[in-house]
Amino acid sequence: MSDSPDREKRPGRRDDGARSDGARSGSARPKSSRPQHSGEKRLWTSDGKPARSSAPGARDKQRERGGRRDEELTPEELRARELRAVRPHHDDPEIDDDVSVKELDRLAYNELKTLSKENAEGVAKHLVMVARLIDEDPELAHKHATSASRRAGRIAMVRETLAITAYATGDYALAIRELRTYRRISGSNEQLALMVDSERGLGRPDRALELGRSVERSTLTPASQVAVAIAMSGTRLDLGQPELALAELEIAQLDASRAYSYSPDLFWAYAEVLGDLGRESDAAAWRDNAERAEAALDAVDADDDMIEVFEEEVEYVDLAAEDEETAEDEETAEDEETAEDEETAEDEETAEVEHAEDEENGEPVQDAKE
Repeated sequence: MSDSPDREKRPGRRDDGARSDGARSGSARPKSSRPQHSGEKRLWTSDGKPARSSAPGARDKQRERGGRRDEELTPEELRARELRAVRPHHDDPEIDDDVSVKELDRLAYNELKTLSKENAEGVAKHLVMVARLIDEDPELAHKHATSASRRAGRIAMVRETLAITAYATGDYALAIRELRTYRRISGSNEQLALMVDSERGLGRPDRALELGRSVERSTLTPASQVAVAIAMSGTRLDLGQPELALAELEIAQLDASRAYSYSPDLFWAYAEVLGDLGRESDAAAWRDNAERAEAALDAVDADDDMIEVFEEEVEYVDLAAEDEETAEDEETAEDEETAEDEETAEDEETAEVEHAEDEENGEPVQDAKE
């Protein structure tokens, strides 16, 4: 089976040759979305290098303004800086007239309840705009995320969304900073894959591997485990280690007989590494598995539900035969009931005759109740 045309640029590979397979946030996409399929835009395919802190001369300009590097700050100062809202040197982008806070995931909206009602609604609408724009216009989505962060900088989900839009625009330095803040506020490692991939985007594969190994995989959800495996595999390819890249993907979720929302991405990544190793026959088989999983997921509205991909033999049940058998059982039961009724009637008739004879002979009759 040959690759479809839309797979000429394989998933997770940037134009500079680096692979980048990351995770996505529920707050930065529609509630019913699941990982996009082949040919669709993924957050991790944004081209370009970090736009801000890694730009030439950025650190020199920072020093001229009197700023200090992270390593020069005390832990308390660093924490205060990371938790502060994004500074208001920013014009809020317009919000579509048809935007409703009801479009935001309920759990995400619950995180905003510490804000005033007016502020919570404003933040929620900016987050809805992020979900609408993240694939088509990540730059504008990032502006909405920045506006949300200005108004709710201490809400974990808001900082997570800002990190994702920063990643989508190629600002990996901002992405990693915001992801660290998100992890500190929430205590969650579910965006570990995006942190690993942001380190890759900054050209630090060794640090990416170290970060990926710093968390016990079993503590993550299956979807996050898959995302981390893909990011780690890409990092291995960055280092010219295709065999290790393949090993990173050989996890429990690599099961072609079942399809979850994360299965297509894992199958495509596995097929790609097999192709890099020259194992074209195996690569073709896994590309086929990926396409079948995508088709199966498209056929149902199952979000994160598991479904069977391949057909299984099921026991054939002859309903007509069951009806006939039921009818025979009912007929037998009726016959038995009729026979019992007739036998009972005969016994009662015999008892009445004996009772009459006893009375005629003057013999005492025992009460039936006794």
